Amino acid sequence: MKVQIDSGRCQGHGRCYDLVPDLFGEDDEGYGTVLGDGDGDGVVPSGKEHDALLAASNCPERAINVLKEA
Repeated sequence: MKVQIDSGRCQGHGRCYDLVPDLFGEDDEGYGTVLGDGDGDGVVPSGKEHDALLAASNCPERAINVLKEA
């Protein structure tokens, strides 16, 4: 599973990084960024899938895309 943030939709509410700070962070202006497994590619570590879905469902702008890999 991977997560991405649509920077055009993100308004900087911060719910993603408040809820799941080990998957999401904030940039210098307070907009969400993806941390993922640490290398910035958005891969959700094993066992954190529920957290990624929680963050996505709590984003007011629906700016978080969850990509389920086959």
